[in-house]
Amino acid sequence: MCLGVPGRIVSIEANRATADINGNQVEVSIIMTPEVVPGQYVLIHAGFAMQIIDESEARETMDWLLALQKIGEAYEN
Repeated sequence: MCLGVPGRIVSIEANRATADINGNQVEVSIIMTPEVVPGQYVLIHAGFAMQIIDESEARETMDWLLALQKIGEAYEN
C-alpha cells in the first residue's frame, strides 16, 4: 500500500513540475501524468505525480492527512 499526498501543480518544465503541497513547494516527476497542466491537482508518491485528481478530492484527502497528523501528535504528547 502506498500513500499519495495531494498537491497542486504550479509550473511545468519538461517532465518535471513544481507542486504546492499545503504551502510547501516540491519538485515532482510528471512522467506518469504527462497531460497534467498548471492548476490541476495530483496525488504524489515517492516524488512522482501518480494520478490527476479534482480539487474536492485533493481537499478531502489533505483534510484526512492533517487529521491523522493531529492524532499522531496527541499520542506523542
